[in-house]
Amino acid sequence: MPEKMLVTQALDERDLLVKKISDKISKASFVDTVKKNEERVYEKRVSREEFARDAGASYQQILDLIDRFQKIDAAIVASNAATKIETSYGVFTVAGAISLRSRMRGTGSFEEDADFESSLLTKMQKELQSRILFIDMRNKQLESTAEGMRLSILGKDSKTKDAKPLEVVEAYVRENKTELVDPLEVQKKIDTLQEKRDKLLSELDTQIKVSNATTFIEI
Repeated sequence: MPEKMLVTQALDERDLLVKKISDKISKASFVDTVKKNEERVYEKRVSREEFARDAGASYQQILDLIDRFQKIDAAIVASNAATKIETSYGVFTVAGAISLRSRMRGTGSFEEDADFESSLLTKMQKELQSRILFIDMRNKQLESTAEGMRLSILGKDSKTKDAKPLEVVEAYVRENKTELVDPLEVQKKIDTLQEKRDKLLSELDTQIKVSNATTFIEI
């Protein structure tokens, strides 16, 4: 008769089986040595017959646990491929949601190389900050040059002289001022992408947990 359990229970048992199988393999003994004139094997210090029984039992237990793991894992994979969850950004299978979440967190097969959203955000943020700093530097240099021009035209006692020649300087400043070229309105894009990323990851976490806690599989 098939055994029924929630995906959360299956995930917990699968994790436990990984540790249990590793522990069984580590502690098992399948071959030993013995002198012809002794009854007990060298390492385990038990009779040949007992050692043979233990070795066979350990081997079979490990195979049974591996088989149990494979059945649970296959049932989880099949369930994840068939079960769907909904987010504000679309409908995903659980398998697709898990894959997307791993990719966006840089924990998938390609690690951080496939976290495209973070790479895009970082690129835009750094470039925007760099350009703003560059603008500030260039415009400060321009203002310094303009101030030198004003002093050259008017002299230090400029209050007592005609200010009309300053129009030449102001025109120079206007023509040489450095400005930001931002056709995409990058800061708005950054805010939108960051909000979408955070919201989607949160929804994926929640919906995957809900699905695992309410979906049954059969072993």
